[in-house]
Amino acid sequence: MPDEPLPEVPLPDEPLLDVRDLRVRFRTRTGTVTAVDGLSLSVAPGEILGVVGESGSGKSVSMLAVLRLLTSRNVTVSGEVRFRGRDLLTLPDKELRSVRGREIAMVFQDPMTALTPVYTVGWQIAEQIRAHERVSRKAAHARAVELLSDVGIPDAASRVNAYPHEFSGGMRQRAVIAMALSCGPALLIADEPTTALDVTIQAQILDLMRELNARGSAVVLITHDMGVVSEIADRVLVMYGGRVAEEGPRRSVFHGPRHPYTWGLLDSVPRVGGPRLRRLPTIAGMPVSPGDLEGGCAFAPRCPARHDRCDERPALSGHPGEAAHRDACWLPADDRTAVRLATRTAKADPADQAGPGDPADSADAADREMAP
Repeated sequence: MPDEPLPEVPLPDEPLLDVRDLRVRFRTRTGTVTAVDGLSLSVAPGEILGVVGESGSGKSVSMLAVLRLLTSRNVTVSGEVRFRGRDLLTLPDKELRSVRGREIAMVFQDPMTALTPVYTVGWQIAEQIRAHERVSRKAAHARAVELLSDVGIPDAASRVNAYPHEFSGGMRQRAVIAMALSCGPALLIADEPTTALDVTIQAQILDLMRELNARGSAVVLITHDMGVVSEIADRVLVMYGGRVAEEGPRRSVFHGPRHPYTWGLLDSVPRVGGPRLRRLPTIAGMPVSPGDLEGGCAFAPRCPARHDRCDERPALSGHPGEAAHRDACWLPADDRTAVRLATRTAKADPADQAGPGDPADSADAADREMAP
């Protein structure tokens, strides 16, 4: 009999995860809506990618599509998702099940619904281990205790037998992370892992991700918190309306944001330095609904720098000498700084200022402060 074909193995210079032209469409009573519209991204081995954007930007849906967890008949997913040389969208179900949990793990946004309420936390972690490795129940249970201890659960030997409702929100989040780390995944997708947690627990969760990354695992961190991204990410991808608005190295994006949507996200973050404001700047309008997307720039209806060409959809492109930093905006590359200062000045309300100082200058200083 002929030998079975060997699985594809990525070349050393290829990304661990390579997503190309991903589109996710939902069939509704009013027609088909596109939640993710041509998303392309890559994650290198050992890299931390921060994915940011408002609710409804397509962050979570895109990652669920990557793992083929959108199983409704009303969902259509197209494009290419290559992980270690294999296209996950065409992988047989049996092979995909061996990838999920073992090679790619996901921390879901709500830890209470991510855990089954009728089983103990320890049983669920041990079941994850036994689903991918040939170990005894006793050995899996012992590893579950060890994992809970590693993520900071006190008295893990007894708490391993507790049910999810007996854990606090922060403890449930740590338990879900322990489950995700149980098989040493090459890629961890963390969907809002620090939401609704106090700052102390948030810091502990971020430390856990740093430790995992230090062991060689790549991380995709989905969050609304630009401060979290500035602390931990190597690269930043900004999404709006199911599309990529801007992407690039963390320092480049925070020091020199190019897309008006990124300007708005950074300007709305509370600052420690600079003049004290009575009211934080906001992005005008509401996030675009997938059903309302048109052919032009998705952010155009809310953009303070909108002009006639915004009726045409811009391509994601870089600028000379900075190919790694790309954005999807029609504004001239050499006028971005001037336009940003002009829009800030136009939006600034003297009544919002509780102290002296130019709002544009202080915002520039705050960007430098946020980007470590």
